[in-house]
Amino acid sequence: MLRMQRYPLDSLDFAVRAVWRARKSGVLRTLIAVPMLIAALMLTGCMTAKIEENREAPTQITSAEAIVLLAKPHLEGTGTEHKFLDCLERKLVGEAHSAGVADAQRAGKKIESRSSLANKPFQIYADSQFVDALYPWLEPSTAPANAQGFTTFLGRPGVAERVGTMGVRFIVWIDGVTQKTDGGGSIACAAGPGGAGCLGLGWWEKHSDYEATVWDLRDGVSVGSVTTDVKGTSVMIGAIAPIPLISPVQSTACDRLAGQLKSFLVGSDEDQPRTVRR
Repeated sequence: MLRMQRYPLDSLDFAVRAVWRARKSGVLRTLIAVPMLIAALMLTGCMTAKIEENREAPTQITSAEAIVLLAKPHLEGTGTEHKFLDCLERKLVGEAHSAGVADAQRAGKKIESRSSLANKPFQIYADSQFVDALYPWLEPSTAPANAQGFTTFLGRPGVAERVGTMGVRFIVWIDGVTQKTDGGGSIACAAGPGGAGCLGLGWWEKHSDYEATVWDLRDGVSVGSVTTDVKGTSVMIGAIAPIPLISPVQSTACDRLAGQLKSFLVGSDEDQPRTVRR
């Protein structure tokens, strides 16, 4: 647990003055900072990432077709973070189109729900507008949860026709979260007339686990999935000033998932059902 404290000046004034003098003389750098830095580097030196692709059918999307990224609905519990979906859109096509459409809508401006980006492998359809256009069939209580439900969804009156006019080829369901799984250590900070300083070492571990399941709206089939699993440890060193050493767990998961998902959607003539692990 990361712990920040302010101690009574009368009890720690002498200690603070000593720490401040040690910082000026360079003694603290040798006696405290270096061992803490070594410990921190040992903790932060470990970040693991796995990616897995399971293809069930060919894809080969074109630049004139669009995808929509949707957080998988959950009646209970925490769903995928909006910022992770925005990150995926930026990595896939260079901009967070859904967030831009939502911001424009709040400002009373009109913007197309479907992107028109040049020199991109495909387009993005804004998530909220897609869900609203197909209301109520993508609400948490009615959204299809599997391939059989997907077939039922496409068979509902007007759904296939409406999807066709929007130019959306694939729904990409994103499921997963980033969460803290462990942590420990502590940092104590004190301030007094002679100066201020922090001593200690705190660390925490995060785990990002996401899955992208791809449904083909044109052919009415599930074409496969891409998953990523990233774990990393971050450290906060208290050596006079707090020094954070952060492992970019969620951003790494976004990079890996977006790169593999783009490759999956673009596909090739030789695509066959397969499972790939990295």
